[in-house]
Amino acid sequence: MSKSQDSIRIIKKYPNRRLYDSHTSSHVTLVDIRRLVQEEEPFQVIDAKSGDDITRSILLQIIQEAESDGDPIFSSDMLKNIIRFYGPFQGVLGSYLEESIQSVIDIQTQTGTQSSQAWTEFMHSQVPMMQDMMRQYVEQSRSLYLNTQNMFGLFGGFNSSDNKGDTGKKDEKKDDKE
Repeated sequence: MSKSQDSIRIIKKYPNRRLYDSHTSSHVTLVDIRRLVQEEEPFQVIDAKSGDDITRSILLQIIQEAESDGDPIFSSDMLKNIIRFYGPFQGVLGSYLEESIQSVIDIQTQTGTQSSQAWTEFMHSQVPMMQDMMRQYVEQSRSLYLNTQNMFGLFGGFNSSDNKGDTGKKDEKKDDKE
């Protein structure tokens, strides 16, 4: 085993749905795994029977539980939009979300106030401004995307194709008159 694999905590999920932490030789819950995530403890969850890596599905369960408690991060509309991105654009959205979240984490790390009450209060007071900035960023991204599509004529039905048709007809009429 390599050094990095030695440091990864292995948690096994048994058919009875119980999770067993081989590092502590004890059963754990999703709350315990959430704590490992928050403490940045490297771990991997494997299916005890098949040996498959099921870390992602366990993390999704933790997110589902967190979304059910208190104020959710994801609105129904946002979840619908995420679902719509599965397919040809999922890599773009995945990269964007990952980079955005990593940027927030980097800022927290650089300021050294990741878990302090002062940071939490500051961030709560900044929510409206940050939401407006994100809205503006999304609008700019949307405009850039649509302009790029129009410029290269990637999809019919946008204004640029309609304009091309009009321009072509005007040019044809000019040619007929000359």
